[in-house]
Amino acid sequence: MKSSMLAAAALSVAALGLASCGDGATDQPAEAPEGVPGLTVTNARMVLAPVGGNPAAVYFDLAYDGDRNVALTRAHVEGAQSASLHEYGEWNRQVQMQEMLPLVLKKGDKVAFEPGGKHVMAMDVAPELQPGGTTEVTLIVSGGDKTTFEAEIRGPGEER
Repeated sequence: MKSSMLAAAALSVAALGLASCGDGATDQPAEAPEGVPGLTVTNARMVLAPVGGNPAAVYFDLAYDGDRNVALTRAHVEGAQSASLHEYGEWNRQVQMQEMLPLVLKKGDKVAFEPGGKHVMAMDVAPELQPGGTTEVTLIVSGGDKTTFEAEIRGPGEER
């Protein structure tokens, strides 16, 4: 009797956990205070793909001098249908692009998001985003804090 009650309780807890993971997730940044204390972004640029409809890439230099460790988990690019953090890694003895695991940042860290390394992929970029313009990029850390910055938009043949 006790084991069936424990099993029922465990199933209830599991169902509640799954319900909270529903498909209500979006690429829109969460409502949270603006600015991750200690997080600085410089040299931000978005490079459009040579073929229309292909993803654009966002590069920047990130420095963190906050008092507590944070984990960079998501990104949002204004004017893109979705965005994700990517990096290159090896799988089956081949180097390939893959979605990035959360990036833990501790005081003093400096990370370059650059061609051939870490970057933000912006999918289904709106045609209004053109070279010479800017767009807003939002980085989101675990807990929902976020930092938004402007990224210069560059054409496919321009310096990355």
